[in-house]
Amino acid sequence: MEGLCLNSFTRFLLLLFVFLVFSHKWQRANASEPVLELVKGFEAIPDSSIDSFQPLLTDPNGNFSFGFLRVNGSRLSLAVTHPNLTDPLWVFDPTRSASWSHKTTLFFNGSLVITDPSSRLEWSTHTNGDRLILRNDSNLQVVKTSSFVEWETFDFPGNTLVENQNFTSAMALVSPNGLYSMRLGSDFIGLYAKVSEDSQQFYWKHSALQAKAKVKDGAGPILARINPNGYLGMYQTGSIPIDVEAFNSFQRPVNGLLILRLESDGNLRGYLWDGSHWALNYEAIRETCDLPNPCGPYSLCTPGSGCSCIDNGTVIGECNHENSSPADFCGKTAEFKVVRRDGVEVPFKELMDHKTTSSVGECEEMCVDNCKCFGAVYNNGSGFCYLVNYPIRTMLGVADPSKLGYFKVREGVGKKKSRVGLTVGMSLLAVIALVLMVAMVYVGFRNWSREKRVLEEDNGLSPGPYKNLGSDSFNSVEMSRR
Repeated sequence: MEGLCLNSFTRFLLLLFVFLVFSHKWQRANASEPVLELVKGFEAIPDSSIDSFQPLLTDPNGNFSFGFLRVNGSRLSLAVTHPNLTDPLWVFDPTRSASWSHKTTLFFNGSLVITDPSSRLEWSTHTNGDRLILRNDSNLQVVKTSSFVEWETFDFPGNTLVENQNFTSAMALVSPNGLYSMRLGSDFIGLYAKVSEDSQQFYWKHSALQAKAKVKDGAGPILARINPNGYLGMYQTGSIPIDVEAFNSFQRPVNGLLILRLESDGNLRGYLWDGSHWALNYEAIRETCDLPNPCGPYSLCTPGSGCSCIDNGTVIGECNHENSSPADFCGKTAEFKVVRRDGVEVPFKELMDHKTTSSVGECEEMCVDNCKCFGAVYNNGSGFCYLVNYPIRTMLGVADPSKLGYFKVREGVGKKKSRVGLTVGMSLLAVIALVLMVAMVYVGFRNWSREKRVLEEDNGLSPGPYKNLGSDSFNSVEMSRR
């Protein structure tokens, strides 16, 4: 009887072991099939046969997915996506990625964790939740059984703000290329351009009108939120907005999801999902020349005419100056030439500091003596002098010749492409000359070989008017003369 009980107990342990092993393998094998929630014990690795996106979790309506996003062929990022959007709605860290390989592992143990020993990457939500879910509004959440939210992606936006998502003064939207950002001020929304490693330039500002509610000192910072009625609202306390920035769908009865994205050209655009496609619903900047850098470095954007180079002598697309140049003109080797141009204004001048000078010469001198200054723009009418203390980007072209620009250009910069073109041209001519020379030698050799062969076949007689007649022939000629 005791042996029978022991045997039954042994079989029970064996069955339990088999169940645990196969349940773990089942979880891992089915990790690539999207589910509605992930629970403790979930584990997944990238599928090498997938070339774009591997879904792991979906929202109840099936509009959004969370999973592995393949980046640049061999890298991986955790992302929340929509099938009709090119860029993801959220990524775990835009500055880091894992390798798309079996060494990368994602698991949920109360925290959502991704590890990749080959990239020395480890990222975690540092939570103690029971489930990971994706809501109908694309919000990825770690929740307890009591539905208490421990962590959510809405607290860590990337370049996208979703309808009903609170955007606070502690957050920032950052464009996919990392060059532009959106942040809140005390009573405004601002867009900023990264102009150097340690500085940013204001290029768009929307201040609260405060028509229905006022900003109160000491009442706390403001926040922004997309309202389903078709506007971006700014709020401080309560539900009454201090400002309403209307979308195209403002106060129109539409069904769908609204999002706002800071895109790689620096513009802030809103989109409406109507169930079949994303429609453009809002643009903060309407004119191309009002964008922060539409034509590139050392260029000019003229409304109605497009892009040109500041020096007016370079083909557009080739006036981009070396990005590897030092951050300023300080130092013994910082030599530069000067380019002057009339009909020039600094873009978004309303958001830039200026000084008042009596002449364009005085304005220029302020830049000449400052090794951190890259250029100066002077208004001969107002006397305003704008110093550009960052690498020259797109300037604004105007019809007023009294608006004068002075720009420092590093010596040798801008000549690189012409030198490359000259070198390529000279090399091409040398190759052509070499080919012609080889062809001439070859033709000459062929002719010489053919003549030699004819001589050998005719026993020394060669064609043409002059013949080597030999001694016998010469004697015959002499006899005939007699």
